[in-house]
Amino acid sequence: MDGMTALDSVLQQAHMVRVSPVSGFGVDGDIWVDLADPAEFGQFRAAMGVESLAGSHCMCLGDVRFEVFDPGGERLADVVLHHGVTLRWGQWESDAVLVDGLLLLAWLDGHGMPGPMRQFVADRHRAEERTAEKRTWLAAIPAGLDGAADRILALSRTGGAPSPELLAELTDRLQLAFPDPLERVLALLGWYGSGSGRCSGYPVHEGVPGELLRRVPIADLLAGLADSRDGERHDAGAVRHLVGWKTRPRQKRDVAGLPEPLRARLLAHARRSGDSDKQSRAERWLAPSRA
Repeated sequence: MDGMTALDSVLQQAHMVRVSPVSGFGVDGDIWVDLADPAEFGQFRAAMGVESLAGSHCMCLGDVRFEVFDPGGERLADVVLHHGVTLRWGQWESDAVLVDGLLLLAWLDGHGMPGPMRQFVADRHRAEERTAEKRTWLAAIPAGLDGAADRILALSRTGGAPSPELLAELTDRLQLAFPDPLERVLALLGWYGSGSGRCSGYPVHEGVPGELLRRVPIADLLAGLADSRDGERHDAGAVRHLVGWKTRPRQKRDVAGLPEPLRARLLAHARRSGDSDKQSRAERWLAPSRA
């Protein structure tokens, strides 16, 4: 029996299907669907159609379980949906890719289980956001670092910190591209102010400009923030750098020495960002003392 038709052959004998969330996925409870109606039966079979084996298994337990029963109540198959994209069945060597994952999600939604569709839409939206963030981050890479992007992005795939050798190389290349320390600071602030802009929970590669700013004397940083070319993106990089977790060797002293107008400006930027984590950090570091 062909692997892509094996499940459908089993489903042809189906009379009832029990659908349940895996490990408390979402807030939906179990549902039972009677497949005796030909229209219902046809919709379910179409929604469960697969087109290929993925060649691998998803590492999670899955989202939704389908237990299929014959007219006598015997269980025919136990199939698990993963991320609205693949199915897992014990008869396959790997997960199988759905012909139309949205069709199965819509079937679940129409039968009283909207959670998987909502989660799928939210995950897709977040993936689009991450793609846009990476695009703006790449566009902000300073001149002189051409060819280094792939090595920096690889840090997010491996989860490793940038090596001292990589940071030294980037520092040397930036000094060649921007002999003026002021221009170099502005380039780094603009780069660090791109991407997600978050102070925590950001991709590893976004931390590289922060590591380079860590080596910048506070006097040079202040000069950059006082320059007429300083803009919102530079302020974003400065907030991210100054209120993040242990971002400078003498962070407390450096932040305490910020001029009051600059503190107020950076705090206002954090408050406008809509990022509650960044705002709370900025309030702790930059807000005037109430003592």
